[in-house]
Amino acid sequence: MSLKTSYTLIAPFYDAAINRATRAARRASLAHLPEQPGQVLVNGVGTGLDLPLLPPQHHYVGLDLTAAMLQRTRPRSGAANGRLDFQPVQGDAHALPFADTSFDHAVLHLILAVVPNPADCLKEVARVVRPGGTVLVFDKFLQPGQPALLRRLLNPAIRHVATRLDVVFEEVLGHAQTLTLESNQPALASGWFRLIRLKKI
Repeated sequence: MSLKTSYTLIAPFYDAAINRATRAARRASLAHLPEQPGQVLVNGVGTGLDLPLLPPQHHYVGLDLTAAMLQRTRPRSGAANGRLDFQPVQGDAHALPFADTSFDHAVLHLILAVVPNPADCLKEVARVVRPGGTVLVFDKFLQPGQPALLRRLLNPAIRHVATRLDVVFEEVLGHAQTLTLESNQPALASGWFRLIRLKKI
């Protein structure tokens, strides 16, 4: 089963599964978006759980692979009453349909450990973010050298349905040489989930 198919099936249940558990961490991550208005990519926007938490001064583009997920973003953005300047876009996070340096900032919440190739995903974000821009990451990662035998054993089955369990962020970051690490904080599940802030140089 492809991720596009599995997330089409998951879409009606996705919010109930993760919204409450991740809301505080999402809010903490998004608090680092700068005050100055800019263009912000929400990569892997899903059903739009981040949207009610976003500051209103920016223009947001929310990209997701799955139409069934994107259909849930527009009412959540408050587009009808103009709360957010938000544009949903269907596309592949491995090959973003945007020109180089199109965005001032990017948000990657629960996507790097979902896509088949997180290094390509992060490299694409580095390509489309302007120098000086911020990249905010919230996701689950193994620590470098962490055995995590059960997660690694489960990964081959789980990764094709919902998410990867074996991603080491430091290895992924090594492929995006224009991004530098500014902050790396534990968030949930005894530090398995992390809040990470990057800067484009």
